[in-house]
Amino acid sequence: MSQTKPISRLTVMVAFPRAQVLDITGPMQMFSGANGEAGARRYELMLTAEDKAPIKTNGGLKLMPDRSFGDFTTGDFKRIDTLLISGGDGTAAAMENPALLSFCRKAAKHARRVASICTGALILAELGLLDGKRATTHWESLSKMQARYPRVDVDEDAIYVRDGKFWTSAGVTTGIDMALAMIGEDMGHETALAVARRHVVYMIRPGGQSQFSAQLKAQSIAPGRLSDLMQWIIDHPAADLTIPALADRAHMSERTFARTFQAETGMTPARFVMQARLEHARQRLEQAQDPVEEVARASGFSNTEHMRRTFQRMLNVSPQAYRERFHSPALSALGVHS
Repeated sequence: MSQTKPISRLTVMVAFPRAQVLDITGPMQMFSGANGEAGARRYELMLTAEDKAPIKTNGGLKLMPDRSFGDFTTGDFKRIDTLLISGGDGTAAAMENPALLSFCRKAAKHARRVASICTGALILAELGLLDGKRATTHWESLSKMQARYPRVDVDEDAIYVRDGKFWTSAGVTTGIDMALAMIGEDMGHETALAVARRHVVYMIRPGGQSQFSAQLKAQSIAPGRLSDLMQWIIDHPAADLTIPALADRAHMSERTFARTFQAETGMTPARFVMQARLEHARQRLEQAQDPVEEVARASGFSNTEHMRRTFQRMLNVSPQAYRERFHSPALSALGVHS
């Protein structure tokens, strides 16, 4: 008896001059990797642009489109399963390109799933496709998106957001996370996890995870006693991290410390401490087999229930479920700890 041939999902990436190269290649490589895991071409991948001339990305690399917008027939549009729109420095010009906007509007009408990477969300918003929907984009463009498209419910924190058939991601590597989530939806979590492992993406981040890690926030602050203190917090999550203790370590009054911290980081000290502890706990759960109670204690949570509530609120998953999903036996065997 002959076996049924697997359905090949046409996955089309829209590119333009000065697009971010990782916005394009990251997700496409994940879908290609899924084909390898399946042993069949489950995703038919296609790069398209206004014409078939090489596209110079903002990293200087040139990419060769498979087809131009004008090559698509009505039948081709109806075959599109997933439409992906890249972002990058060329987004502003792309938003004023009638041919690109017309193609995206028509393709989005037929596609089962429409997604943007980085500032590609601004193209979807310009078309009115995100009106009344939750969406995100790269943190540098969040305020622009909010001001220019008030009908879009902008999520300022998530690395990717899904609202109906529309997916938006924060940019660059988060396009990989979003693609892995799509693969998990299409082919199951184990396949997505296998793709992540093969590409040395050691964990699949949930969409609700913050764009703003404690470590990146600490690195973004000008060198000085505040940045030193933030790094100290990251390195000592189980220490006394109350406002009085931190103000004393920073040699400031409590009021001055709280005001200065908020002004320089855009978040309260308590928010930063919570993120630092959450990230420490995540790393322990991913990389070691320590009991959850020990992870909570080492990460500075008052008890396991406190850690559970924080995980549920920030990641929409329990610590135990997080470990089951993202624990790496290889890292555990090597004795890797945070």
